Amino acid sequence: MKTLYILDAVSFLFRSYFAIRGMTNPRGQSTNALYGFIRSIQKLQKDFSPDALVAVFDGPNNKKARTAIYEAYKSNREGMPEDLFPQLEWAHNFCTAAGIPYLSEEGVEADDLIGAIAKWAEKRDIKVYICSSDKDLCQLVTDKVFMLNTHKDNLLIDELKVEEIHGVKPHQIVDYLAIMGDKSDNIPGIPGFGPKTAASLLQEYGSLEQILCSLDEMDNQKRADKIKAHIDDAKMSKKLATLILDVPYPQEEAFYLLKPPNVELLNRLYQEMNFNTLLKELGQAQISPPETAPICEEKTTYTTIDTEEGLKTLVQMLSKEPFVCFDTETDQLSPMEGQMVGIGFAIRPTEAWYVPTNGALGLKAVLSALKPLLENPHIAFYGHNIKYDIHILKNHGIHLHNIGFDTMVASYLLAPQNNRHGLDTLALEKFGKVKTPIKDLIGSGKKEISMRDVPIEEVAPYCCEDVDYTCRLKELFETKLEEENLTDVFYSIELPLIPVLVDMERYGMYLEKEKLHAMSKILREKLLVLEQDIYALAGEEFNIKSPKQLAEILFDKLQISLGGKKKSTRADVLESLKHDYPIAEKILTYRALEKLRSTYTEVLPTQVNEETGRIHCTFMQTVTATGRLSCKDPNLQNIPIRSEDGRKIREAFVPERPGWVYLSADYSQIELRLLAHLSQDPKLIAAFNSGGDIHASTAAAVFGVPLEEVTKEMRAGAKAVNFGILYGQQAFGLSEELGIDRKEAAAFIKKYFETYPVVRDFIEICKETARKSGVATTLFHRKRPIPEINSTNGMIRSAAERLAVNTPLQGTQADIIKQAMIKIHAALKEERLAHMVLQIHDELIFELPEENVSRVQNIVKSIMEETATLSVPLTVNIAIGKNWGEC
Repeated sequence: MKTLYILDAVSFLFRSYFAIRGMTNPRGQSTNALYGFIRSIQKLQKDFSPDALVAVFDGPNNKKARTAIYEAYKSNREGMPEDLFPQLEWAHNFCTAAGIPYLSEEGVEADDLIGAIAKWAEKRDIKVYICSSDKDLCQLVTDKVFMLNTHKDNLLIDELKVEEIHGVKPHQIVDYLAIMGDKSDNIPGIPGFGPKTAASLLQEYGSLEQILCSLDEMDNQKRADKIKAHIDDAKMSKKLATLILDVPYPQEEAFYLLKPPNVELLNRLYQEMNFNTLLKELGQAQISPPETAPICEEKTTYTTIDTEEGLKTLVQMLSKEPFVCFDTETDQLSPMEGQMVGIGFAIRPTEAWYVPTNGALGLKAVLSALKPLLENPHIAFYGHNIKYDIHILKNHGIHLHNIGFDTMVASYLLAPQNNRHGLDTLALEKFGKVKTPIKDLIGSGKKEISMRDVPIEEVAPYCCEDVDYTCRLKELFETKLEEENLTDVFYSIELPLIPVLVDMERYGMYLEKEKLHAMSKILREKLLVLEQDIYALAGEEFNIKSPKQLAEILFDKLQISLGGKKKSTRADVLESLKHDYPIAEKILTYRALEKLRSTYTEVLPTQVNEETGRIHCTFMQTVTATGRLSCKDPNLQNIPIRSEDGRKIREAFVPERPGWVYLSADYSQIELRLLAHLSQDPKLIAAFNSGGDIHASTAAAVFGVPLEEVTKEMRAGAKAVNFGILYGQQAFGLSEELGIDRKEAAAFIKKYFETYPVVRDFIEICKETARKSGVATTLFHRKRPIPEINSTNGMIRSAAERLAVNTPLQGTQADIIKQAMIKIHAALKEERLAHMVLQIHDELIFELPEENVSRVQNIVKSIMEETATLSVPLTVNIAIGKNWGEC
C-alpha cells in the first residue's frame, strides 16, 4: 500500500444534505445526503483510482473526551437534522456494498480517528490524502500527509499551501486555533483575536507558549493585557484543538484496501433509495419491483409503423378508442422550436406503436394521416407532461382538443412535496423498471447528438417504452387520485389549466431589447461607481462578490461586531448593519443592481425568440408544494417591482401592436380574506365586509382607538402582523421588520390575538390537524404532506407548523386563481377579446386592443371575484398601462 485516502465522511454527508434538496425514497424518507455522499466517493474514485480508501465517521458519544475539558464544547451546534440520522446508517450500508472500508468508534470523533490513521500510515512511509475541508486537520499536514479538498476542484493542500491559506505552518495550526478560537466547535480562544492577529503573533513568536512567555516585552500592551486576561482560555483551547491520537483503529494494511463491489447489494440499496440514475449506471436493465408496487408484465409488443398501409390500419384502430396515450420524440427540448422526429401510441400496457416522421413515410404523409385522429374531440388523449407534446403538435399545425389525463400532473398531486415526477423515476419507483436512459441514444455534453440522427430502430423501442409505462401509470394514478379524494382538483383545476398555459406560453410577451441594452450600460456605470465607493470604505480592493473576502473586510479588517451573532454576509445581516456602517448599505445596493444586470438586463434579450420577437416562458404546474404556478426560461414572476430599476425592466415589456395595452388584474389581500373565511373569526369577517381599510381596522381594534385616530405607525404595525401571521412570524421577526423592541413586538402580537381570538384557534387547529393526518389541505381538497410536523427536532417541527398554517391559505389562493384563469380563458378566447400572457401568483396580465378594455375589464373582474363564494368578498384591482411597468 503506497497511498491511502481518508474520507471525512460526516462532513461529506452534511455538505450534501444542505446542497441537495427534494430527494426522497418511495417511503418518503430523505435521501439527499446519501446521494451526494455516493457521488462524492464515485468522483474521488474516478479522479484518483485509489487502491486504499477508508471512510471515517463520528462514533456515538464522540464529544465526551473534550466536554470533560470544556462542558460547552460544540454546544452551539444545532442537533443533527432528524432526516439525516438514517442516512448515516445507509452511508455505512453503501460502503459495505461498494467494498469501501469504513470506521466509527464509540466515544471517538472522526477528526481524532483520521489523525491516528494518518500518523500510523506516515510512519509506514505511506502517502496520505485526507479528503476534507476542515482546517483543524491541517495540523496533520507533512511532507507525506496532504489535505485534498474535493469540493474545490481537488485542491491539494501541502505544507506551503497551509501557510499560504492560514499564514502559519502546519505544526502551528493548534496554537493558531487556540488563539483565534473555532466558532464551529465553540472553542473560545482569546476574545477579539481573529485569524490575522493569531497568524501575526505566531509568525513573530513561534508558539502559544512563547507568546505567553513574552507578554511583558510586547510593544502592544493592550494586546498583551487581553492575552493575560485569557491565558486559561487559550491553554484550554489548545487542548481542545489538539487531535487525540491515542484511539483504537485497525493497524493492518489489508483492512484499508478496497474490495470488489457487491452489485446485488448496491442494486438493492439504489432501488430502495429510488436512485434511478445510479441504477442505470450500475448496468441493471431490470430489477425486482418494490413490494408495494404493482408487478409489471415483462412481455411487450412494440411495433414500428413504416408503411402507408400500416399507418392507415393504426389510425383506424386508434380512432375507435375512447382513450389514447401518445408521446412525441423531437429534435430539441424547446417547446416552441422543437420539431417532431416521431410519435408513439398506446391504448393498454405492454403494447405500443411508433411512427417515425423521418423514415420512409416522411413527415408530410405522417402528419396528414394523424391530424384527423389527434384533432378528434371524441378521443381523450393522455401523456406524461402532455403540455410539451401539445406544443410540438401545434408546431406542425395540429390542435389537440381533448386532454384526458397527464401522469406527471397526477404524480405531482399525489406527492407535491417531491420534485421527481419524471417518467424514468416513476417507472422505477412504481414498477421497478429501469428505463432506457436518453443519453444512451443521444449521448451527453459535447458528444450529444439530435434524436433526428439516432437510428429509428433505437428510437422506436425507447418511445414505445415511454407510452407503455405512461399507460401503466395512468391506471395506477386514477385509482390513487380517487383514494386520496383528489379527482376534483385533478379534473376540475389542473387538467383544464393545461390548454390555458399552452396558449399563454405560445403567445408570449414582446420585449424592447434596446431598452434593456441601454439599461445594462447604466447599471454597469452605477456598479463601477459603487465598487470604488466600497473599496474606499474598505481601504483596499477585493472581490465584492466573494462572501469569504467580504467577511474578512467587514469583520477582521473593519472589526464590525455582530454582538455575539455568527459572522455572515447574508442580506439580513447587512440590513441590520446598514444604518451604522455605510459600507453595508452600499454592498446591499451593489448586490441588488448586479442581480438586475446579470439576471435580467443582460439575459432577457438573449431569450427572445428570433421568429416571433417575443419571450416565451414556461409555466410549471408540478413544482411548488402549495399548488402555485412557477415560471422558467425566463422566470418573469421574479422581476422586482419595488425598486425603480426593477420597474424599468418591466417597462421594456410592451404590446407589439399599436393601439394595444396591458391590463393587470390583482386580487386584493386574498390570503387575508381567506384567513377570515377559513378561521370564521367574526371580527375579521366584519372588518372585510365593512369595505374599509383592513389594516387600519386591525390597528383600531388592537390599539383600542377610533378608526380616525389610527396613526401611520399603528397601521404599519397592523399590516405587518396581518401578513406576518400568515407565515408564522414571531416577535423577533416582527421586531426586525418594524425596528421595534422585541417585547413591544410580542405585546403587539398578543393584542392581535386578543382582538382576533378565533384566528389563534384556527392556527392551532391547522397544526393539530396536520399532526394527526400528516397533511395540510386547501379549501378545494388539494393536499400537502407535512411529515416533519411530528419531528423531535424543534427547528424542523416549527418550520412544519408554519407550513401547516400557510398551506391552506396559499394553496387555496392558488386553486382560486387557477379556476379563474380557466374561466377567463374560455370567455376571452371565444371572441378573441384579449390574450392572457402572465400569472404572478395573485395577479393576471393581459394584452389587448385598447377599445376592448372596458369589456375585458368587466369580464375579468366579475369572473375573478365570483370564482369562489366566501364569507367575505373577493375584490380585484384593475390597472391599465402601455407597458408592463405601468400596470
